[in-house]
Amino acid sequence: MSRDKFIKGALILTIAGVIVKLIGSVNRIFLSRLLGGEGIGLYQMAYPIYLLALSISSAGIPVAISIIVAEKLAKSDYHGANRVFRVSLTVLAITGFIFSFLLYFGAGWLIEHHFVRDARAYYAIAALAPAIFFVTVLSSFRGYFQGFQMMTPTAVSQIVEQFIRVVTMVAFAYMLMPRGLEFAAAGASFGAGPGAFAGLCVLLYFYWRHRSFFLKKQQEQIRFSDETGMHIMARIVRLALPVSLANIMLPIVSNIDLLIVPARLEVAGYSVEQATELFGYLTGMALPLVNLSTIPTASLAASIVPSISEAFALGDKNSIYSRAVTALRITNLITIPSFVGMWLLAEPISQLLYGTLEAAVSISIMSTGIVLLGLHQVTTGILQGLGRTAIPVMNMALSAVVKIALAWFLTAIPTLGIKGAGWASIADFGLAATLNLYFVYRYVGFDVDIKSILRIFAAVAVMGLSVVFTYDMVMTYLMRNSLATLISIGVGVVVYASTLLLIGGIAERDLARIPRIGNTLVLILKKFGLLRR
Repeated sequence: MSRDKFIKGALILTIAGVIVKLIGSVNRIFLSRLLGGEGIGLYQMAYPIYLLALSISSAGIPVAISIIVAEKLAKSDYHGANRVFRVSLTVLAITGFIFSFLLYFGAGWLIEHHFVRDARAYYAIAALAPAIFFVTVLSSFRGYFQGFQMMTPTAVSQIVEQFIRVVTMVAFAYMLMPRGLEFAAAGASFGAGPGAFAGLCVLLYFYWRHRSFFLKKQQEQIRFSDETGMHIMARIVRLALPVSLANIMLPIVSNIDLLIVPARLEVAGYSVEQATELFGYLTGMALPLVNLSTIPTASLAASIVPSISEAFALGDKNSIYSRAVTALRITNLITIPSFVGMWLLAEPISQLLYGTLEAAVSISIMSTGIVLLGLHQVTTGILQGLGRTAIPVMNMALSAVVKIALAWFLTAIPTLGIKGAGWASIADFGLAATLNLYFVYRYVGFDVDIKSILRIFAAVAVMGLSVVFTYDMVMTYLMRNSLATLISIGVGVVVYASTLLLIGGIAERDLARIPRIGNTLVLILKKFGLLRR
């Protein structure tokens, strides 16, 4: 069994993330057509409660377990790593059962006390209860494998979980539709349970498959003194709690946006209907594109955590520095061209995906967030790997306060309106990323590679010109926005990569790190003299 390194792990998680997003998109289409707006509304009343319960019961646990397991493995303490897994699995199974119990029997209480206004949502809330147990247990397995820097089990389980979830959601919703819309919505909610169970089965298979390796390593190692179960759980909680708070903070800030932005748009002179529409363009159309574009950096962040933890446990400052610099460089290589491409094609993309040009303004503003959010994600992963899990949360909290203040003032300015809300979000990403970078510099240290950044900017400039030229040419002769947009994106990717190669923006070591095909690409490009060392 070979140990995945962080770049390979990031690539694996990125592929899985894209597949999961695609499956989720198909699910939204089928479910929306099946349940309609009212049925989706009942489902959406239940799902945020489920996410909150899940955030409290298990969010942050995989990160914490992966950090501690990676530290144990760095010292060849396989027995200690397995003990961390067993203790966390036992405790999480208990907490998962408790939270499932509370959600199932608390659904009626939420209805009775009008926390959920529509009584029909009771069945949808109760139907989500089993999923909490399975997802909480599943998180322990994912953290264990990630500590080994094995991202394949996590990736496969995510895909299987999403696929089974979607199939069961649609199937149960369809079967229960004759009994009423509330039962159909409950059927859709129940799909989360079988999905999580399927994902857990996948991880159990991988654990069984590698169990002999784990046991062999434990038998061969020098015996370390065992930590008590209480000490292990105290450390897991200490590391996981800040991550959980960060996960809880995201929906809280989103809900604050819901309270502030539409109201301040009305102050700016928009009607209620116009304010709702503009808010939808920003949060429902532009922001999802930013999240989609940062799937690779989110995967890189998840993969860098155990890699940094391993080096930190060994006191290997050179490896920490090297891995952090590499992660930040890859982030720039990915996010800068993504930002420019989305900014240049804001109107065509808006028309292609949403059938309207009205979202283009929000898309163009939020495109800047790709670079800033990517940096925030990766620097968060680096700090978590160092065991500094509280720092990113404090930075997020400070940034959220700034965002709320800016959204309050800027959105109400008539000449800005929804642009003000967009720039407030950009300020949020930017401040959080800047603060994180400061602490990464403080604890790791890094030098800004000006030559590398200039090469990226040069390649992006050439890419931008080619994208605009290609789009205009295709539109001139074919007059089809969808085709012109897709061709322009494809040309932009090829031109960007080719230009980087020609000006030395991609080194031999970069390509060699790509799993499976990296060494082959190095040999081919070396023949043409297109690689620098």
